[in-house]
Amino acid sequence: MKYHKLHSWNVTYEESIKIQKDLSSKVIIQSFNSELNLIAGADVSYSKNSNLFFAGVVVLQLPNMDVIEESTAQGEVNFPYIPGLLSFRESPILIKAFENLSITPDVVMIDGQGIAHPRGLGIASHIGLLLDIPTIGCAKNILVGRYDEPGIDAGNHSQIIFNGKTIGAALRTKRNVSPVFISPGHKMDIASATEVVMKTCRGYRIPEPTRQAHLLVNRVRTM
Repeated sequence: MKYHKLHSWNVTYEESIKIQKDLSSKVIIQSFNSELNLIAGADVSYSKNSNLFFAGVVVLQLPNMDVIEESTAQGEVNFPYIPGLLSFRESPILIKAFENLSITPDVVMIDGQGIAHPRGLGIASHIGLLLDIPTIGCAKNILVGRYDEPGIDAGNHSQIIFNGKTIGAALRTKRNVSPVFISPGHKMDIASATEVVMKTCRGYRIPEPTRQAHLLVNRVRTM
């Protein structure tokens, strides 16, 4: 896959904030009406004994969630952990993994936030702009906003509200498990993102694309 070089990754804290603010205005929120055949999940894992980290991307085919292609990359961490700036830490290694893919998926699901972010540009939105592809943020924890606890059944969801705007959904993917937090990344809206996530759940709290990416990247990390 090719990507757009939108800016340098060698930036200061202040520069990264400005980049997020500038790029957030380029994010497109729209209904996803295309046929969904191939979906990619992406995740990052960190070495416990060194400064290395690893990215994994898995492309799956609906409806059975068969794995079609896998790609990984590794490198050294070059940006500190700062809440709200995860994209500047993890996007470069993720992009390397995406570059190695021979298949272009219809949608990419990222273990992280989309527009449910203080400046409206979480890692899923950032990756969406870099790849110019529909993306979804599917996070295990909320970053900003408030929500009411959704009903206990799979598919129940509630709005995430931040500064008076609906920015995502707290979605119950399996009965009686904690919700995941869905937000549009790019070329996606909340309703479409929620629908896609539910289509890709296979009995676990975490939807299959990011679950498979998590398994892949942890295998690579321990090799």
